Amino acid sequence: MEYITIKNSDLKVSRICMGGCPMGGYGWGNTQESELIDAVHAAVDGGINFFDTADTYGLGQSELTLGKALGAKRKNVIIATKFGVRVGSGGTTYDNSREWIQTALEDSLRRLNTDYIDLYQVHYRDGVTPIYEVIETLEAEKKAGKIRYYGLSNLHEDDIRELRDYKGRFVSFQDEYSLACRKNEKDIRELAETLEMTPMTWGSLGQGILTGKYDKNSTFGADDRRSRDIYVNFHGEKLKKNLEIVDVMKKIADQYQKPIAAVAIRFILDYLPGSVVLCGAKRPAQITSNMEGSGWKLKEEDIKKLDEVSR
Repeated sequence: MEYITIKNSDLKVSRICMGGCPMGGYGWGNTQESELIDAVHAAVDGGINFFDTADTYGLGQSELTLGKALGAKRKNVIIATKFGVRVGSGGTTYDNSREWIQTALEDSLRRLNTDYIDLYQVHYRDGVTPIYEVIETLEAEKKAGKIRYYGLSNLHEDDIRELRDYKGRFVSFQDEYSLACRKNEKDIRELAETLEMTPMTWGSLGQGILTGKYDKNSTFGADDRRSRDIYVNFHGEKLKKNLEIVDVMKKIADQYQKPIAAVAIRFILDYLPGSVVLCGAKRPAQITSNMEGSGWKLKEEDIKKLDEVSR
């Protein structure tokens, strides 16, 4: 397993991070708690020491499952979670206020069965709370020992202006990025360089399309979010394009004798130096396959082929 130290921190993390969205048990088809727990154990055994979740995944269920799965292993791993999405009777809103951060943090600590969070991340900016107020609140929680560092999620180039004066405060940021979704590539590079933050990619397997398990005839049940048109990777022209990418990936995977998913992960690790790849898993076999993305490199000509087909 490859490790890096997140910028402006002493967090030494595996470059493959197990994502916790499927642990929420909602919107990913059939999930079994026992398999999810076994997947966490397989990740730890394989050298993954970094786990990312959010309070909104399954309305807290993901944090509960992760806390249960880690148990006494918690002290040996880095936990990242997120706040800022409020779900109530009036629907879903974003909230970065001091009061909500304090409430959300206490709830996450309880669910994760821990007394500190290594990396606490703003899931979405609320467009109301000034960034300096968010930092003041997070610094107070850091001083209290409840969080170690803080990061951001779902940022874009427009956010640089607001954040420029606080370079070094936020140590990391997350954005969607994969061979199936490269629209944020320029923003990711600029944010990482300008604000000195470690980039973390979510959707790294294109919600599963880059695993090679699906074709033009694949369908999903109503309990799987990928059945909805908004999940463009599995519909229309985007699906057709993604399957072209997967065809190229299959040839490269055969050449290296690696799973197709490992090629998707390896491309990001090689193409975005200093990055961390988030990838969710519902069962041990999936995380084991993902871990094969570590410990080797793609040849330049193969990076070029993947770059060209996914443009």
